[in-house]
This record gives sequence, structure tokens and C-alpha cells, in this order.
Amino acid sequence: MLDPELLERITTRRAELDELEEQLAKQLAEVRAERDELAVAERVLERVTGQLAEERSSTRPMPGQVGGRAVMLIPHREPGVEEDALPWDYQRIIAAVRQAAGPVMAREVGEVVGVDVSVKAKLEPLRSKLIKLVDRGWLRKLPDGRFTTRL
Repeated sequence: MLDPELLERITTRRAELDELEEQLAKQLAEVRAERDELAVAERVLERVTGQLAEERSSTRPMPGQVGGRAVMLIPHREPGVEEDALPWDYQRIIAAVRQAAGPVMAREVGEVVGVDVSVKAKLEPLRSKLIKLVDRGWLRKLPDGRFTTRL
């Protein structure tokens, strides 16, 4: 005949193990669900990161072709697009306008950046660059024809 006290201990231990099994099964289901969520989050992050990289690369100046020669396109001024995205000569123009005491004429900018301002044909390409910077939002042109940095 079996010892009733021993049978009671076995029954109690079995109940404890059944309860522990339920807890562990529940915990395992939660872990699996979280792992699945992390896998989805990782895929979304990879996709969004790829999209952001594409958007950022499209806001950088991209070389284009004009008359068979490579030219650098001037990006529009937008949040996240810094002056270093501009070609060097455009950066120098903006710096010249910025260092002036107030609004400046194209001739004054030309003197700072080293353009021969006595020859109109050499001043016009500079004026064209200034206008392009105005059109793209980097500078502001006043009604009197002077240029200033945007505020």
C-alpha cells in the first residue's frame, strides 16, 4: 500500500509544476510575440532608412549635363540642406554677401570674390549666379537690385 503522505507530496508537486508550466508557456508566448514585433520593426526601420537615404541623396547637388559638359545643379534651400551642399564658388558668393555691412550690389560682391568688375562681360556671370541663389532661396534681392542674405 502506498503512503498517503507521499502521495500528497507528489500531487502537490505536480500541481506546482503544472502552474509553473502554465506561467512558462504564457511567458514563452509573450517572448515570441515580442520577437515577431521586433522583426517587423527592423524591416520597417530598414525600409525607412533606405527611403531617407534616397531623399537625402536627391537634395544634394547633382551633376547635370549642359552642352556636353558636367555642371553642378544648385539645390533649393530647405531644412537639412546646408551651404556646404553648394559648389565652392557659390559658397564664396554667399560669404561675400554675408560679410558686407548691409545689402550689396553685384559689383561689390565681384570685388570681394576677385572678378574683374571693370569688364561688364565678366560681371554678368556673377550676377547670374546671384540671381540663381535668390531663385533657390539662399539670398534675397531687394527692389533696388541689391542682394542680402535671407533672415
